[in-house]
Amino acid sequence: MEIERKFTITNLPVNLESCPCHIIEQAYLNTDPVVRIRREDDSYYMTYKGKGLLAREEYNLPLNEHSYYHLREKADGNIISKKRYVIPISDPKFDMTHPSSTKISIDQLSLSVELDVFEPPFAPLIIAEVEFPDKETAEAFLPLDWFSQDVTNDPAYHNSNLSSISLSKWDLQNNNS
Repeated sequence: MEIERKFTITNLPVNLESCPCHIIEQAYLNTDPVVRIRREDDSYYMTYKGKGLLAREEYNLPLNEHSYYHLREKADGNIISKKRYVIPISDPKFDMTHPSSTKISIDQLSLSVELDVFEPPFAPLIIAEVEFPDKETAEAFLPLDWFSQDVTNDPAYHNSNLSSISLSKWDLQNNNS
């Protein structure tokens, strides 16, 4: 089960270059259900994702390089390229008045931000994702100071939707905002 919240970013955090970084390319064979292939650095895999925004099933299967490029030729829509920085959250904060807060075990919690800096044509889009062990922790999490809008429940920010958006429509939306 993948449980994550997504946020837009207006300013990049300081010392970003000191964080681990992965080069990612992904393409979609299907968007309902989501069947995605991904190259992350020198690793290749196929992912199935169920329905949902905050929480959904996710299964990963390994691929080899040849299989990845063979399947990429069959992909629909836009191929997405991005740099993913992994930033540990040293002191996560939670809304302790949230009804779910009594179920959160903070002392053993290790969270990190996966900061996706998209390459053209989706640049300057930057999305921060934080994965959680359960829905209660996700719902009570307080965004970091450098996070902007919470877009967890906005399907437009799912990569599968970006893969199928018309690039001319994307250009219009981003040149008029």
